Amino acid sequence: MASIRPEELAVAIQAELSRYSAEVAAQIKNEVKTVAKECVKQIKDNSPTDTGEYKKGWKQKVAYESAEDIRIRIYNSKKPQLAHLLEFGHAKRRGGRVAGKAHIYPAEQAAAEALKNKAKVAVK
Repeated sequence: MASIRPEELAVAIQAELSRYSAEVAAQIKNEVKTVAKECVKQIKDNSPTDTGEYKKGWKQKVAYESAEDIRIRIYNSKKPQLAHLLEFGHAKRRGGRVAGKAHIYPAEQAAAEALKNKAKVAVK
């Protein structure tokens, strides 16, 4: 172990904390990408199927990425207008209702829980 003079202690601590922060950020960014892929797969698996176009339209893309942050957007590229109607249900034109089929919210909750657990592991 290298000896550190007292006046250099603050610099050494800051360097170690910066290194640790960069490692954790890289791990969490990888976990976010993994969880986003799993979330898209779960949404596709649980999406209602009529023609299959809505189900096939689920995609993900990186909306923003920096050294310590990443934001991934999950969206439907083919039929985005149907997401709300199919998730929550809607009224029919001649009366009555079509029941919703929750397929986005459960995947979102599962992804949030998985990311929380993976972030705990990355920080340790």
